[in-house]
Amino acid sequence: MTHFKLLPVFVMAVFIAGSCQEDKKSSTTAAVSATDSLSGPVDSGAKWWANSNIYEVNLRQYSKEGTINAFSRSLLRLKEMGVEILWFMPVTPIGIEGRKMDTTQLGSYYAVRNYKGFNEEYGTMDDWKAFVEQAHSLGFKVITDWVANHSAPDNPWIKSHPQFYEKDSTGKFAFSFDWSDTRNLDYSNRELRDSMTAAMKFWITETGIDGFRCDMAGEVPIDFWKDCIAALRMVKPDLFMLAEGEKPELITAGFNVSYTWQAMHAMKDLYNGTRKLPYFDSILNANIQSHPTDAARLFFTSNHDENSWNGTEYEKYGKAARTFAVFSSTFAQAIPLIYSGQELPNKNRLKFFVKDSIRWTGKYDMAAFYKTLLTLRKTNPALATDASYRRLPTSYDEAILAYLREKDGRKAVVILNLSNRMQQFKVTDSVLTGNPLNVFKDEEENISNNFSFRLEPWGYVVYDYR
Repeated sequence: MTHFKLLPVFVMAVFIAGSCQEDKKSSTTAAVSATDSLSGPVDSGAKWWANSNIYEVNLRQYSKEGTINAFSRSLLRLKEMGVEILWFMPVTPIGIEGRKMDTTQLGSYYAVRNYKGFNEEYGTMDDWKAFVEQAHSLGFKVITDWVANHSAPDNPWIKSHPQFYEKDSTGKFAFSFDWSDTRNLDYSNRELRDSMTAAMKFWITETGIDGFRCDMAGEVPIDFWKDCIAALRMVKPDLFMLAEGEKPELITAGFNVSYTWQAMHAMKDLYNGTRKLPYFDSILNANIQSHPTDAARLFFTSNHDENSWNGTEYEKYGKAARTFAVFSSTFAQAIPLIYSGQELPNKNRLKFFVKDSIRWTGKYDMAAFYKTLLTLRKTNPALATDASYRRLPTSYDEAILAYLREKDGRKAVVILNLSNRMQQFKVTDSVLTGNPLNVFKDEEENISNNFSFRLEPWGYVVYDYR
């Protein structure tokens, strides 16, 4: 909440993963039609989201107007980039009592004043319903943030149903951390559980949304989520549920996707040099082993919390920002997240409680890079969340992370130099042999058993075997 063409020298090939990599690709990648369905060329069965991606919309900061109608002007641009699932930070009204900064400011998106209302700051409920219809007509899915852990102190439930809330030792309504603009909900109350589920059903039936990203999901009782999600899927069987949390039981409770906070923190440690690749690898393996085999995980280099409180991806990862974006789009079980403005790129921290619009320039220098990754995910089943994963041995596993993804007779190979030094190495596995497409070069390359690689610091290469 908190809130390039390869130039072989004998058996050596040089890969440079700089900003020029995606320039050539941007002119050759076919645009995604506005009428394409989310399943696209990839058959992922009932898991329509298995090869998909999520774009987080910070509506307040997205435009000077900060309205849903203003955001709608970006739909065709985002469609062209390959975005499929639009996640909106809470669109419910924000509490006035106890607002952070002061009551004249806009406050925290996550202090919900009315679970069945639309934030006046963004427009009207009719505007929202019309937008959802428009987004659906273009092939997008739409999900909204849902705050089940707490509400604003001036939510009507405080007076009408005080039993819905936790009390502290003095009998006052409780809140956690320094979130004095919220009050904790008490899930030992059966009526609260029913009321919360009913409010979520309202958004599905009345506005037609496709699912929810659930804030602080791991702090809400798992048995509530199990019952709630089952009830919601009686209304919408293919409902998409994203949990902000890492507990494996969130997946078994019915969430489709959960967060990978550990991996995100480990990426920062890796770039700073406080941790080495074997540690990073152990975190990744532990996550895979601790979760159900059909789990899907959200990987990201930024989101609203990280950008506002801990810095942009360029502050945290520097020259490795693109490298970790490649990783986030291609790793095992991954669904990648792109945050508002990353396609610029946005190198500013956006303020959390006040108006602080993204500085759009009319240029989207990272759009081609993201389009390359999202198009690959769309067209190659080997990058589905349920595709197999195997780490590939290299001649220098201390710095090189290479892995194979496979499904339905297709495969993809990703090779990352996760170090601040140029690395020369071999991938000692015959699975690379062939003539794959280097997706950032848009050229086929002949890879033999004796092929040697040389990757610049934080370099990357992605192969699509067709």
